[in-house]
Amino acid sequence: MKEALIVWGGWSGHEPEIGAGIVRGMLEDEGFKVYVENTTEAFADPAIAELSLIVPIYTMSKIEKEELDNLDKVVRGGVGLGGYHGGMCDAFREAVDYQFMCGGQWVAHPGGVIDYRVNILKRDDPIMRGLDDFDYRSEQYYMHVDPSNEVLATTAFSGEHAPWIDGVVMPVVWKRHHGKGRVFYSSLGHVTKEFEVPEMKTILKRGLLWAAR
Repeated sequence: MKEALIVWGGWSGHEPEIGAGIVRGMLEDEGFKVYVENTTEAFADPAIAELSLIVPIYTMSKIEKEELDNLDKVVRGGVGLGGYHGGMCDAFREAVDYQFMCGGQWVAHPGGVIDYRVNILKRDDPIMRGLDDFDYRSEQYYMHVDPSNEVLATTAFSGEHAPWIDGVVMPVVWKRHHGKGRVFYSSLGHVTKEFEVPEMKTILKRGLLWAAR
């Protein structure tokens, strides 16, 4: 049986505990045994090296060096890492090794919660297969991203809220490798109500399954 660890916490506005419950249900439906913790101390446990997947849902906050060192080590060793929105890529802002592993870091969401469009870039990828471009209402994440990411979906900024980024095309969904580990990220999911959008939930579920060892 595949085993997954969800670690939730940090800024409450992203509803991390509720999100952890939803993701837990998604993974259990796929036959995973799922452990849920709400402290970054879980990342320091050597036993996480035996997991198939780790899902951080932990906006901002801090991670201790020994916690990050162990997390980085187990992902490089083959444990999958996957997550969404600020729970994964607006976590531990001062921890550059964490950002290096994830492939990106949030820097802004001009206009706050707005309407925008998500464009499917790799329609033949199993994570995106059968999905069309779709309209979405949430925070449109402007991110610093690793050029080595394999980008699966993008969004274009209108410039309405920040004229200097008019026309900028930004990754929304990507996958990558970190050593032997697979890493997946989707910037969708500011609040848990967005799990009701079929495309958001499908992309995340497929991405987590792809990342899992």
